[in-house]
Amino acid sequence: MNRGGRRRRRFAFIQPGAEKGLPSRGPATPSRRIKAQSGAAPAVSESMTAITIRAGKGPADALHPVQVPRPVPGPGQVLIRVHAAGVNRPDILQREGDYPPPPGAPETLGLEVAGVVQVAAGRWQVGDHVCALLGGGGYAEYALADARHVLPIPEGLEFIQAAALPETVFTVYANVFEHGGLKAGERLLVHGATSGIGVAAIQMAKAAGAQVLATGRGILKATHAAMQGADIAIDSLTQDFGAIAKDAGGIDVALDMVGAPVFEATLDALNPGGRIVYIAALGGGILQVPVWALMRKRAVLTGSTLRPRSADEKARLAAEVERVVWPWIEAGSVQAVVDRTFPLAQAAQAHAYLESGQHVGKIVLVT
Repeated sequence: MNRGGRRRRRFAFIQPGAEKGLPSRGPATPSRRIKAQSGAAPAVSESMTAITIRAGKGPADALHPVQVPRPVPGPGQVLIRVHAAGVNRPDILQREGDYPPPPGAPETLGLEVAGVVQVAAGRWQVGDHVCALLGGGGYAEYALADARHVLPIPEGLEFIQAAALPETVFTVYANVFEHGGLKAGERLLVHGATSGIGVAAIQMAKAAGAQVLATGRGILKATHAAMQGADIAIDSLTQDFGAIAKDAGGIDVALDMVGAPVFEATLDALNPGGRIVYIAALGGGILQVPVWALMRKRAVLTGSTLRPRSADEKARLAAEVERVVWPWIEAGSVQAVVDRTFPLAQAAQAHAYLESGQHVGKIVLVT
């Protein structure tokens, strides 16, 4: 994407098979907008390709493309011609029938997209290049978004990289910096450090002036975590992350998507007043909590999901992400790390690849 001259790209794109105080920013200005060639809206098809789930739920190969009517925007919604859509773990849960969309959200999978505005609303104009957080519907050629949940594509990024940002960055910001209260000079422990969330958490914490310890299953994933900026990268298969964390001075915040298998050692390494924040529990969701240890440490156990939040809360979060995180991205401190792309029609293969756990960073569908 050319914005009037050559710019150094602010993203990392890992090709398939490759070795794998906060600033302020105002709203988007015309200089950061990309307009259509003419003032008129381009022709918009009445139908589109979208990905649906055979029988409503199932394994990855239940995903298949179909032709469906194009969605029609309501008040306050923009219509986006989708060029790329991020693939996320909650998409798998929805496909399996364990994470239904909230009321009013599309049944179609897809929580984040990047593309071009086709029908304007709010501060957005036809032709703007944007990325957006969705309640669903991203695995399609067109998607609707609340105009308040739409952000300008950061300078230097293209659609593929921008599509990897919204769900991931909103989740990290809300959980690490708001619920976890991470501050400059504190230590963050990231479990699952080579996931899309993990990679973003490492980079965002470093941009905010924190130290980062990161765990990955195997030496290759630990190496990738170090490449993303982790101060201490730990192979959780062969190393005792709890002992290493305590030797480093303990941790102040832990971002955990593993759950029960790592809880005891994480709590033991937590400093007084520390916070453990859950965004998933892939290893098990039932914790045995030693209450006295929790009390002695004045520890906080918390967690959240993003999708069920109210539209107003997501709008507040979007404004904070644009104010705080977008300058980090444009400065190159935070990069959109994309492991692999798949055509939209190959959403099944994209899900299978995500489930394999081989990825470092994000997987993106392109239309």
